[in-house]
Amino acid sequence: MSEPQSPPDETLDPLSELLELSAALGAHLEAVQRSGAVGLPPASAEAWQALERSSRGAPPAGAPSAASREPQAAPRVGTRPAAAPRAGAPPAAAAPPGAPALSGATPRATAPPAVAAPAPAPSGSPEQAPRARAEGLAVLADRVRDCQKCGLARTRTQTVFARGTGTSGLCFVGEGPGADEDAQGFPFVGKAGQLLDRMIEAMGFSRDEVYVCNIVKCRPPDNRKPEPEEMSQCVPYLAEQLALVEPQVIVALGATAVQGLLGATGGITRLRGNWRLYQGKIPVMPTFHPAYLLRTPSAKREVWDDLQAVLRQMGRPTPTRS
Repeated sequence: MSEPQSPPDETLDPLSELLELSAALGAHLEAVQRSGAVGLPPASAEAWQALERSSRGAPPAGAPSAASREPQAAPRVGTRPAAAPRAGAPPAAAAPPGAPALSGATPRATAPPAVAAPAPAPSGSPEQAPRARAEGLAVLADRVRDCQKCGLARTRTQTVFARGTGTSGLCFVGEGPGADEDAQGFPFVGKAGQLLDRMIEAMGFSRDEVYVCNIVKCRPPDNRKPEPEEMSQCVPYLAEQLALVEPQVIVALGATAVQGLLGATGGITRLRGNWRLYQGKIPVMPTFHPAYLLRTPSAKREVWDDLQAVLRQMGRPTPTRS
């Protein structure tokens, strides 16, 4: 019986180890080139040390024995990490509405924010106010025209509602129509009205932009002063007029106008020149009636003083009288 022979020594010499490493490196390089990768990753310090030891004839540190080594497959090239976007490259397109959100991403709103429709202009807006005011005054004038609340309806020729637009913010309130007004249907068209027009012009206003009306809308017989009952029936109409016109300042012409507007009684000489408030909000300046000025021209200077106070209240300049 022959003696058992010892297995051959499989330990490779340094040169064989170096050749083996070179072959593996070449295979790896070929695989990398086939994958389309460019360049090689830098070698680690451990790899360079192993190569140096092999060149000196020493086995690589931690190298397995020849018996345990088996042919190893070439290292598999993995997927390269995503490269950083180049400068100037367009941003990635956003996902279309309704597409599922990526993991960890906040879902994007699929509908744009609602745009509120413009609100309609309120009835009191600058665009609608003049028309609404004119329509309201026309309806009120029709009601006054048919009024039969007091005895003045039996003696009148026609009702006398108002004149002017009131766009200036100034309103004059008198006592009641006279003969000329009863005939024409407009307030202050006689001699007293002509003087009032000159007063309005001296203030820097035109005749049509000032609102002019009376406490009562029908002429009292013989131009007498209206009775309290007659005034009480007409004052609600006046209140509606002023609510529609919304004057900035009211000039009360004579004691009857002051009484109808404010309920104050007493001589106009005592009341004139002192500011009052209509319904607690509209300034009222009492002054003499133009008919009184026709009889007492010396009182015109006092009236002019009152009208200058009105202009200051309205923030308007005072014209210089020639």
